[in-house]
Amino acid sequence: MTRPSEATRERIMKAAERLFAERGYDGTSIRAIVAKARVNQAAINYHFDGKDGLYREVLRAAFRALTERQMAHAEEVRAMSREQALQQFIRRQLHPLAARDEFSRHMRIFNWETVRPTAVFQGLVSEEAAPFMGLASDLVRRFLPDADSRTLTVAAIWLIGQCSIFLRNREILAQPPIGLELDESALEWLSQAIGRWALGGLGRPA
Repeated sequence: MTRPSEATRERIMKAAERLFAERGYDGTSIRAIVAKARVNQAAINYHFDGKDGLYREVLRAAFRALTERQMAHAEEVRAMSREQALQQFIRRQLHPLAARDEFSRHMRIFNWETVRPTAVFQGLVSEEAAPFMGLASDLVRRFLPDADSRTLTVAAIWLIGQCSIFLRNREILAQPPIGLELDESALEWLSQAIGRWALGGLGRPA
């Protein structure tokens, strides 16, 4: 059974997520969050220690929602061949395309950070990105065993970028003149296509 304090915290998180997605950090006031969540400001201070703390938790939840499937299957992927592991990594990266509403809010928040980066986001990335980047680096190391750390880092960022361009721009890509279908039915085709191209790039000698 959910306790009242937990229900209040969850209600604040959901309201804040929607507002931060619509307006960004700078455009979202505590007053607006209070009104949407139907709580008083003291509740936000109690649960999150103010706006920055609340935003940090919204970002953390969004980041983990986009990476938790990868991290949960990390050991399973390490036991696969490098080609299978690459395909699974890409498929799981693209999986959020099937989760429309929540996923869209997460990506809008991250897109706001691209336009107006905040200190809260920059601080959180250093905490949350390390395990995921480590997983990606371990994967590309299997294709580039003699590469130095800089090359591995760049290759990992490149690999993530092959998927993130579709995740971050899904709504734009779906509109004319491109009109690209990026729904659940397209996930398998897209993941296989990216996998083939990524395998071609990583599999070639430098």
